[in-house]
Amino acid sequence: MKNRLYIVIAILMLAVSAKAQLPNQNMVLLKNLNQHGTNYSALWGYTAPNGREYAILGCNTGTSFVDITDSANIHEIKFFTGVTSQWREMKTYSHYAYVVSEGSQSKIQIFDLQYLPDSVHFVKTTNFPSHSSTHSITDYGDGRYKFLNGCNSSFVVNGGVAIMDCIDPENPVIRGKAGVATGGNTNGYVHDCKARNDTLWTCNIYTGYCTIYNIANKDSIKLIRAFKEYAPGGVSTHTIDFHKYNNKYMYVCDEITGTITGKMNIWDISDPTSYTQIGTWNPTNITTADVHNMTVYGNYGVIANYTAGIRLVDLSNPAVPNEIAWYDTYPSNNASAFNGCWEIFMFPSKKIIGSDIQTGLYVVKPTLTLTDIGYNNYASSQIPSSIELKQNYPNPFNPSTKINFSLPKNSFVSLKVYNLAGKQVADLVNDRRDGGNYEVNFDAGKYGLSSGAYFYSLTADGYTETKKMILVK
Repeated sequence: MKNRLYIVIAILMLAVSAKAQLPNQNMVLLKNLNQHGTNYSALWGYTAPNGREYAILGCNTGTSFVDITDSANIHEIKFFTGVTSQWREMKTYSHYAYVVSEGSQSKIQIFDLQYLPDSVHFVKTTNFPSHSSTHSITDYGDGRYKFLNGCNSSFVVNGGVAIMDCIDPENPVIRGKAGVATGGNTNGYVHDCKARNDTLWTCNIYTGYCTIYNIANKDSIKLIRAFKEYAPGGVSTHTIDFHKYNNKYMYVCDEITGTITGKMNIWDISDPTSYTQIGTWNPTNITTADVHNMTVYGNYGVIANYTAGIRLVDLSNPAVPNEIAWYDTYPSNNASAFNGCWEIFMFPSKKIIGSDIQTGLYVVKPTLTLTDIGYNNYASSQIPSSIELKQNYPNPFNPSTKINFSLPKNSFVSLKVYNLAGKQVADLVNDRRDGGNYEVNFDAGKYGLSSGAYFYSLTADGYTETKKMILVK
């Protein structure tokens, strides 16, 4: 009888475990590298002009540069030591990487990536007056400007945000700063931020607020307003991103552990004076793992979900994210805790890299066909001799048409669509592209456009060309 009881208990325990730990779905592991102990933090991806792909991984004692181009030969190229810190983050501009951390006197390390895959060169550590540490670093536009978040308070009041200008990549300069505590937001500390056009949204993690600024003048950041993103307040508002095709939607990840689990909140921001929360998201059949970071790629969102690992959601319906794939980097449990997947990044090849706090770098790839991740592949491998914007086809169209353009060299590219009144209605490309021929699919249905004439405009390296197209429904 006793043996039967043990068997029943064992079966029940297996059933509970199976329910808690769902098998990986529609995503395969290419490589896991765990070469630098534990306390891994953020990561970033870099695609070289020749198309090779690299992961830059934050480690407890420094930064690792990993070649992930060949799925069968993913390997570390170089490791550079830094001030010991469990918080390390990085971004790139041109062929440079900028690495920040909260380590005492860590400042900002600059690395030159142009010699990859052979080597990475350390350039220098910055020495801005009064600056010693930074919690996170955020891109803006073509990457020339970086936002330094959670800086030491003697550098930015309240540990706010500073704009770093990388116009001279090896000798960046500091422009405007802001650390406003306003209204109900009693703490101006900025954990992370996101900019769109000339507006900056900052995450005030200690109060549950987002503070909004006008950054048209990079030397003088102007407060617009603050709003309470997490109603109960307290430690919460962590990171932020926006739907690529529909300016109405904003996604905010709340970092909360314990009895309340951090989720991703979905906001309608169509009324600039009054934002409305319209929903929340957490992983399929998991209510305990905390959402940490999310980045939007075209019609998809890639999420670092701590103990639930790497998650991929379809944002075709922006208000209702649909989870389509995942890989659990922390299969032990789905507890509400600061364990598991910290950060994620998706490449044009659709490879996804994730950093796990305990076990390092994961390189995975969805087995699903992803139709639009915000990158557009070359229509031809032939490098053109000049910039050119071609006439869309078909034209007239309903609801989709293709827009082709050519670049002779690596350039920051903007491709936007305007109505007859000159109002921007779609932002199709807003990033750096290598030389080549590109094809972009424009689906007017995504933007709710009515029949009529529209203009699409390409800007690259000081060159601008505009053409007309007709939508007929």
